[in-house]
Amino acid sequence: MQRTSDIILRLAFVLGCAGPVYAADPCADHIPQLKPQNVGRDIVGQDMDTIQDQGHMLFAVYEDYPPYSWEEAGKPRGVDIEIAQIIAGDIGVEARFNFVSAGENLDADLRNNIWKGALIGGRISNVMMRVPYDSAFKCRVEQVVFTGQYASESIAIAYDKASYPEEKPVPAYFRFDAVSVENDSISDFYLSSFAGGQLAAKVQRFPDMVAAMAALRAGDVKASMGPLGQLEYGLNDGTAVHQPPLAGFAVSKWTLGVAVNFSYRPLSYAVDDAINYALQDGRIAAIYADYGLSFQPPER
Repeated sequence: MQRTSDIILRLAFVLGCAGPVYAADPCADHIPQLKPQNVGRDIVGQDMDTIQDQGHMLFAVYEDYPPYSWEEAGKPRGVDIEIAQIIAGDIGVEARFNFVSAGENLDADLRNNIWKGALIGGRISNVMMRVPYDSAFKCRVEQVVFTGQYASESIAIAYDKASYPEEKPVPAYFRFDAVSVENDSISDFYLSSFAGGQLAAKVQRFPDMVAAMAALRAGDVKASMGPLGQLEYGLNDGTAVHQPPLAGFAVSKWTLGVAVNFSYRPLSYAVDDAINYALQDGRIAAIYADYGLSFQPPER
């Protein structure tokens, strides 16, 4: 399943090939959007008083997305699950989770989960996790407060150590060596476009990074390209990961945060404070370490 972060990054990659991704002022051409009018509290979310009175808050997290958010024997697991529990605990309530599928773009995900709700079968959450921070995008989606930057993510290459005993692979190697990617991801787009498409025949596409990394462990491919955290989570003793320079890659690292409905700024301040405390005392870094991941601090 293609994640919204990949949709944003694919656009940035395309723009980056032609020049700078954004102008000096990313909001210079912004036209304000209409905000929701005459909608009830049950439609657009809940304020701090209501959350504390009811004793719980709802987090939107992506489904089937290890190591970040998934269910195992009916129990929520993952990095984003544990960070959400820190946020809720700091506010003094229980964390509950709404596992959602990725929409066609980030606008749709935020509309369906934060400020309006899906037309059929959806529900509003108080906070949405793992939202890529984008300075231009926040101008366009005024119904949402983008806050609580808690980590960075970046593109890397996992590889079979026996196939590369001396030199670690770089994209040019994939003219001859098979490499796995998540279908329609930024890595897929990058490798398929690299050197005028010379690598395309060796790019093997999978529905998600779990399957892409399984192909690497099974020896069906010699390398896999994708977000560092997902690669690290899928490693075994015969594989490793590195981050070589990626020529022509405009956006190979991005910041992750959360989204809150614009009507509830006190909630957004509380969420941001909770994340700041957890960054400062090392709790978020410790969560990443517990899952065997490298923690990359947010670029604030």
